Amino acid sequence: MKLSIIIPAYNERYTIRECVNRALNAELPENIARDLIIVDDHSDDGTWEIIQDLAAAFDNIKIFRQDINQGKGAAIKRAVDEVTGDIVIIQDADLEYHPNNYYKLIKPILNGDADVVYGSRFGFSEMRRVLYFKHTLGNRFITFLSNWFTDLNLTDIETCYKVFRASILKSLPLRSKRFGFEPEITAKIAKRNLRIFEVSISYFGRTYREGKKITWKDGFAAIWFILKFWLIDDLYKDEDKNILLSMSNTHHFNKWLASCLRPYLGNNVLEVGAGIGTMTLEFLPTEHYTCSDNDPFNIMTLKNMFMNRPNVDVLQLDIENKKEILKLSMHYDSVLCLNVLEHLQNDSGALKNMNELLVEEGRLLLVVPNSPYFYNSLDKTLGHVKRYKVQDIKNFLSRSGFKIKYLKTLNKIGMLGWFINGSLLKRTRFSKIELKIYDCFVWFWKLVDPVLPWPGQLIIAVGEKSTDKEDVQ
Repeated sequence: MKLSIIIPAYNERYTIRECVNRALNAELPENIARDLIIVDDHSDDGTWEIIQDLAAAFDNIKIFRQDINQGKGAAIKRAVDEVTGDIVIIQDADLEYHPNNYYKLIKPILNGDADVVYGSRFGFSEMRRVLYFKHTLGNRFITFLSNWFTDLNLTDIETCYKVFRASILKSLPLRSKRFGFEPEITAKIAKRNLRIFEVSISYFGRTYREGKKITWKDGFAAIWFILKFWLIDDLYKDEDKNILLSMSNTHHFNKWLASCLRPYLGNNVLEVGAGIGTMTLEFLPTEHYTCSDNDPFNIMTLKNMFMNRPNVDVLQLDIENKKEILKLSMHYDSVLCLNVLEHLQNDSGALKNMNELLVEEGRLLLVVPNSPYFYNSLDKTLGHVKRYKVQDIKNFLSRSGFKIKYLKTLNKIGMLGWFINGSLLKRTRFSKIELKIYDCFVWFWKLVDPVLPWPGQLIIAVGEKSTDKEDVQ
């Protein structure tokens, strides 16, 4: 296990050496290694030369220099690309924040309780320097405003000390170049429903005469960034995950889809490719539910979401891997596979593996995109290998050992939107407004779906595991 310490620095020649020495010697839990990633934001006071000397003296220091002065956020973004540790902490190059806080800051992550930890200057701590009342009031207002829009109860969003699981921080797109980093990162971790903890820290603030750089202008900018990142759902570097997140907010459509499948669902369910748990929530509660996925980020999201539900298990599973299937001891009366099959190279093998996981007369509830003719830029962005014909699904299910109990297409108005956005306009995502308008009128789309003359966006199929070998072609 390794801790990566990110230190953005700009014109800190009088403090950088001591800051680095403290970071190198701070107490850490047993068997935790460390490295330092220092990014000089084009200092002109000799800071870069001191950083070079430090890097030459210590093997576990990596240094980088920005071509022009861009701000703290840009320096952090540059450092994140170089992170090799399992946990990341951000350390300012001044001496306001003492690295003797590291031990307690990383503990909640090491214990498995947290994904992100903030070090609060306004919680109860052993020691803090008493400074500007108006500055403190501004910090508290910005934190209040951020909490209002994120629905968190943090006490200090502007704190330097933010600690992350490295995999999470590296998956976040960071857009703010200056002090907007603080409200941006807070909004994004809130929207991703990560487990956030706060730890009280000691704080030794500087006066402006001593070199403090943040001003009232940064406070007004923070308000703008709070509003901006409340409106924009830019939460993943991977565009397909941003699309999935947007579509997860179509609550009325998700209920419509779930209502078509729920009559066929049993009490012991395996969901294959559960993603971020959007549809999982529609099928709970049930006696026992296992949500699986092959993406580590999705697994982490699912564990966070269902950590306090004893009847829900989270399983990392590659449904195409026969060896993994054979290792599983449990069999299920229902397997859900919703908008997953189209992502797989070996879709027929995956269907046979799902059959293996079912008890006799267990049911596969399958949803796939309809019609290869409508394959377009949206499919490519989402990583779809193909779209299916209804006859394809009939043949696949039969060859995989299933009798078809239910088969229909759904969401014809959605197919029209898919064609216009992806085939005609070549877009790679739906706009937030489009999805909200569509979702508001799901009650109407349900009424007209049976009479519209074109095919539905989705194929819904329910297959029952056949016990008669003659039924399996």
